[in-house]
Amino acid sequence: MKANCWHGKHDLRVDTVPDPKILNPRDAIVRITSTAICGSDLHLYNGFVPTMEKGDILGHEFMGEIVDVGSKITNLKIGDRVVVPFPIACGNCFFCQEKLFSVCENSNPNAAMAEKMWGHSPAGIFGYSHLTGGYAGGQAEYARVPYADVGPLKIPDGMPDEDVLFLSDILPTGYMAAENCDIEPGDVVAIWGCGPVGLFAIQSAFLLGAERVIAIDRFPERLDMARGLKAETINYEETAVLDELKSMTGGRGPDACIDAVGMEAHGVGMIAAYDRFKQALKMETDRPTALREALMACRNGGNVSIAGVYGGFVDKIPFGSIMNRSLTIKTGQTHVQRYMQPLLERIQKGEFDSTCMITHRLPLSEAPKGYDMFMKKQDNCVKVVLKP
Repeated sequence: MKANCWHGKHDLRVDTVPDPKILNPRDAIVRITSTAICGSDLHLYNGFVPTMEKGDILGHEFMGEIVDVGSKITNLKIGDRVVVPFPIACGNCFFCQEKLFSVCENSNPNAAMAEKMWGHSPAGIFGYSHLTGGYAGGQAEYARVPYADVGPLKIPDGMPDEDVLFLSDILPTGYMAAENCDIEPGDVVAIWGCGPVGLFAIQSAFLLGAERVIAIDRFPERLDMARGLKAETINYEETAVLDELKSMTGGRGPDACIDAVGMEAHGVGMIAAYDRFKQALKMETDRPTALREALMACRNGGNVSIAGVYGGFVDKIPFGSIMNRSLTIKTGQTHVQRYMQPLLERIQKGEFDSTCMITHRLPLSEAPKGYDMFMKKQDNCVKVVLKP
């Protein structure tokens, strides 16, 4: 089969690789009909996530048709259309029973490696380095899905791929980011990043009762999309974000702040230059510009939700602000399995526009081009969907 494979920083190739096979009785094989490039995939592309190996298949947002199942799979059959969640979860361990699927105890075969870096291991993740299991990803013609009796969600007939594809990651991620804010009617929510996760967080914040959403970015096409979703916007290259947020909220600050950017945040001024310098020298793994602003901007006693991916260590976090101002921080890789069915029902009711951010559709053979375009924000690129 053909698959989009990592060969080094900024070096992706669509290679011919062996077809996946059933390895365990709870496996399924999916013929992929749609897959996407996620913003967090760029962290792999840009070389910021360790333990990648040449030939690793990328991609954790995918869906398709079941073509084979293991002997213990009774809830799926050949021919079913499914969306596959990006975290791999066994369904049986303590954390899965608590619906904390992204920290499953059993799905990361390289747990010891992750424990050395993070203290404890998260779940395995498709196509996201050997730190999270070394699983082959979904930017391919076929994929093996472990614990297929727990993860994949069957899709009703008649629903196009693009209406439901993002149930694999970015829609639940944006929703969980907003849910973590404990939004009450009348709240003001500020969101750093108007990429796909940020756009879904905007929709989710309004659905959960926010009165106002203020979205922060620098790209005109993304800010336009945010305004199209009824958000107010700030271009951080044109104004001082903290001062503007105070002005827009009567000096109090937003009730909740969402960092939907993560480890490769851009910024202006000396602190942004500091992060780039330290990251280039490998003295800091992540650039937390958006996170710092969210922590400083949030009102006293407010909630800060971190949906952007961080991988290692960051500097100059204003922890005194967190403690002295009674901030609550919630974060985590998304427990996608918890949200898929409820969000599918919301899509069917028309409560989410799942296609508004798709700007490019490419064949799988052009995946490297899609990554380069997405990374450089060329041609107003916001979201790329690949068709094997």
